[in-house]
Amino acid sequence: MGKHSRAAGLRARSLVAVAALVVLGGAGLAGTAQADDALVEGTPCTEDVRACVDLAGKRAWLVEDGTVVRGPLPVGIGGQGHETPKGDFVVEWKDTNHRSVEYDGAPMPFAVFFAEGGIAFHEGEVGRPSKGCVRLGHEDAIEFYDFLDVGDAVEVR
Repeated sequence: MGKHSRAAGLRARSLVAVAALVVLGGAGLAGTAQADDALVEGTPCTEDVRACVDLAGKRAWLVEDGTVVRGPLPVGIGGQGHETPKGDFVVEWKDTNHRSVEYDGAPMPFAVFFAEGGIAFHEGEVGRPSKGCVRLGHEDAIEFYDFLDVGDAVEVR
């Protein structure tokens, strides 16, 4: 299955889960859908993912067809009051030389945007809290930028 059809499948399953919650009026099914999906070995994410982030462990992976192709690698995450959001996302857009509008033009090289509010993977200092983004070392940021395409599935746990 191609990477874009996997992302479409993830979106379709999400819509089915939401519809089931509305019809049945409960939240129990959402947990069941996640529990039934096979996890990528060594990660907290499902096999449909292309990028996986473990916030508690401050690490990330790139995944191809359910197999880790890069990682685990260290990441910087959002600090107190600017936590990196958890959930299932898709890559929305990319910018090689992005500068933050919200934070006085702060550089965000190799930015891969995946969540509302300008949350992205990008090159930055891994040992320092971000404003919600997932910071990567230089080589890792380039690899994430080159590997991920618009529409690819991202899971943050």
